[in-house]
This record gives sequence, structure tokens and C-alpha cells, in this order.
Amino acid sequence: MTTQEQTGCCPKFVPEPWDDKVVTWEGKTFLKDHVRSFLHLPLNFSAVMKRSVATIQAAGAVPAEMIVLADENSLWGADVYVATEKHIPGAKTTALSGTFMTKVFEGPFGNVNRWIAEMRAFVTGKGKTLKRLLMYYTTCPKCARKYGKNYVVLLAQV
Repeated sequence: MTTQEQTGCCPKFVPEPWDDKVVTWEGKTFLKDHVRSFLHLPLNFSAVMKRSVATIQAAGAVPAEMIVLADENSLWGADVYVATEKHIPGAKTTALSGTFMTKVFEGPFGNVNRWIAEMRAFVTGKGKTLKRLLMYYTTCPKCARKYGKNYVVLLAQV
């Protein structure tokens, strides 16, 4: 969830609705793209986001809440999923379905390995099996600096 407070870019993220929750999606629509990386460091994330947002806006498919997920499935790249209000003809859209346990983390991206370990322990501690791990980047780096908080939500598909 986000508030209406704006930086002209990303809304301020409110962590409580996402922390220690269970989210179930059935066919939630996302625009799928890919970011090139070097050892998990994104090289073209900004360009991919600009392209994705422009596609979503041009199709009139802007969702009520902008959710940007990353599947860090390689040292050399990540699949990025940007929420849409509907399927966009001619674009790479996909639907995500499943049950996800969520946990909010705050701090620099250098902590991501610790967050992943903590999330794995959280899931197994609840007696569940982790199938897939996605990261929800709640704001861009510039807005995170402006708000003074860098929130990342980890979604563990169980």
C-alpha cells in the first residue's frame, strides 16, 4: 500500500499492509521485461522501467498500485514484472498466480543476501516450502533517498 504523498515519481511506501502477510494472486497481470546485470548488479534497470511504464501508460493499463517485482534468476540478469491493470496486446504480459508469504525489509541493497537468508528461515519456520522468491522494489533509489527509507518486500511463493 502507498500513501498519496508524492515526490513526482514514486509514492511513499507504507510497509504495514505488506509485512508478515499472505498474499494470494489468481491471474494477476504483469508486464514482463528483463534487466541485464553483472553479478546481480542491474545495468539497465532505469531504461527497462521507463520502457515498461511507457507501455503500460500508452495502453491505459496503469494499476491502482504500482508493483515492481524482480526475479533475480541469474548473475547476469533478472526478470522484471511490472503490475498492469489488464493484458496489453502486443506486449509481453504474464499472469502470476499463487500464494506468497511477505516480509518487509529496510536498508541498503547490500543487505539483500541477509534478507534472503532471513526470508528462507521465516518460511521454513512457518512450516512451508519455498518455491520461488521475488523482490518487490517499492521505490526507485532517488525516491528512497528522499523518503529516507529503502523498503524492499520479499515475496516467497509457497
